[in-house]
Amino acid sequence: MIDRLKKILAYAVFLLLLPVGLLALYTWASLSWVYSSGERAGYVQKLSQKGWVCKTYEGELILVSMPGTQAEKFFFTVRDEHIAKKINETVGERVRLIYEEHKGVPTNCFGETGYFVHDVQLLDK
Repeated sequence: MIDRLKKILAYAVFLLLLPVGLLALYTWASLSWVYSSGERAGYVQKLSQKGWVCKTYEGELILVSMPGTQAEKFFFTVRDEHIAKKINETVGERVRLIYEEHKGVPTNCFGETGYFVHDVQLLDK
């Protein structure tokens, strides 16, 4: 009887840990695999720290191609506090944001967008 309860308990634990492990593996893969990478140049309009539990920096970059045209917004996420500090120092100046796009991240805990900025460069000096 006790052996049977141990087997049932072992199966229950396995059935609980399997989905958690698969979700963790999927999350790791989606954050490790880069779908695309690139650069965007413009003016940082906004950068704020958001999140109830997982704090990330969410921002907007204004892309202006030609004077007099409609400006486009590029929404991005910064997970590194050092990079967020560098971006805050350049607010209002023309910058180049270097980013990686990650598709399929299962939760907003890692950022509200799929575009993760990992470097910033000041363009006009």
